[in-house]
Amino acid sequence: MTQANELIIFSGNSNPMLAKYICDYLGLPLGGAKLKNFSDGEIQIEIDENVRAKDIFVIQSTCAPVNDNLVELLLMIDAMKRSSAKRITAVVPYYGYARQDKKVAPRVPISAKLVANLLTVAGANRMITMDLHAGQIQGFFDIPVDNLFAAPVILEYIREHFTDKVVIVSPDAGGVERARAFAKRLNADLAIVDKRREAPNKAKAMAVIGDVRGKVAIILDDMVDTAGTLTEAASALQNQGAVEVHACCSHAVLSGPAMNRIIDSALKTVVVTDTIPLGSKAACCDKIKVLSIAKLVGEAIIRSHRGDSVTSLFV
Repeated sequence: MTQANELIIFSGNSNPMLAKYICDYLGLPLGGAKLKNFSDGEIQIEIDENVRAKDIFVIQSTCAPVNDNLVELLLMIDAMKRSSAKRITAVVPYYGYARQDKKVAPRVPISAKLVANLLTVAGANRMITMDLHAGQIQGFFDIPVDNLFAAPVILEYIREHFTDKVVIVSPDAGGVERARAFAKRLNADLAIVDKRREAPNKAKAMAVIGDVRGKVAIILDDMVDTAGTLTEAASALQNQGAVEVHACCSHAVLSGPAMNRIIDSALKTVVVTDTIPLGSKAACCDKIKVLSIAKLVGEAIIRSHRGDSVTSLFV
């Protein structure tokens, strides 16, 4: 078995608080690194400690500013590789560009695949991420990928806070499998919102499939970006007689008009995880509840380091 002192955790600038919580859970200090910018914005990386023959984990969500955080991650991995690290694992709680996982029109890139290539070429030997937008993105990588699920954390919250009759709602057809899995574990009913997307980041909820009348509706999705899907779905559910409407999402992107939409919507709460730092956004809206996935990611890191099963976390 490898020794604990061979495990070193580093973090980029995207989510330092999550990295701190993970290190606290593992009882390890955060590895020293200097991340600077030249005056033109070019990123400079310098690792402050010996990583030769060490098992390295680099924590970095590719959230806004997406491109800066992605390049920062790539440069950190390259620095570790050139410093003779034994193994480098990219821990990317939120995998940016995941929505661009197929050609939806002529002459467009498959960006999720390109990012996977970049991480592999940079020198990553393994990838740990959470709630990929599409599970098949794991196949874009030529290295092992552990796709973690926030389900245990979210399920625990739902069981603790909702005792009335609950219906789990998928906001679109693509999320039915995820919603069905939650409904089965909670012994709850399932409903689907028929959504028609008219343009990128613009969605209109059309109809509710399933019985939500007199029930507490919990919309389940992998991410909330501009919150158009959530707020339209919440309105449709309210119109169909739902007593309360809540939402649970893994990744709180919350870009553009998202906060105003949530504040003005029928949603009573929006439960998210800390894969993406919210900062002042959470403070300005009491509807948003943040759950930490630090213990889950920390456990995945230590199991990966020891060679234990990661899948057993979700059985």
